[in-house]
Amino acid sequence: MHSQQARTASRAAVFLDRDDTLIECNGLPPAPPPAQPGDLVDPSLVRLLPGVLDGCRSLSGAGFDLVVVSNQGCIARGAATCETVEAVNERVRALLVDEFGRGLIRAVYFCPFHPRGRAGWLAQEHDWRKPSGGMLCAAAHELGVVLTRSWLIGDAARDIEAGISAGLRPERCLRVGGGVDFAAAAARVLAQA
Repeated sequence: MHSQQARTASRAAVFLDRDDTLIECNGLPPAPPPAQPGDLVDPSLVRLLPGVLDGCRSLSGAGFDLVVVSNQGCIARGAATCETVEAVNERVRALLVDEFGRGLIRAVYFCPFHPRGRAGWLAQEHDWRKPSGGMLCAAAHELGVVLTRSWLIGDAARDIEAGISAGLRPERCLRVGGGVDFAAAAARVLAQA
């Protein structure tokens, strides 16, 4: 599933994981079952992590398209609907704007599949589900993004693996957390742009 804002130029992108990269999730009170820790199903709880707004503004200002790629197995597990996930995504979009109020996110892709899901046809593995690189490849194809010039920022090993699987160079797949925040990752991208 994805939503996008149209733009015509072929460009480099920074692919961004959503949960615990752009917004806090694991530190929030758990949603009611069948949600699991880290499932964010309430848009009113969306809070950008420190450094994310300035980092995204800097990356966008340097000419990168910002594309969110997020596993959302909560849909397959019955803890959320596509509409719920889209509402959270829209709140993220509303918070990530430039100084004139223009959106910074070009597109949002999310994978609703999970192999241990309970929601019929969504209860399966899928090539969009990270650590596979399917979401990034789909975004590159649909948005005209040049993968060899692109980057990825995420908080988990599966994010890094997805970037490498899609064809990004390993050194362009950056992991936040453990003392490395989003601002530092964005600065690294900008230093090598």
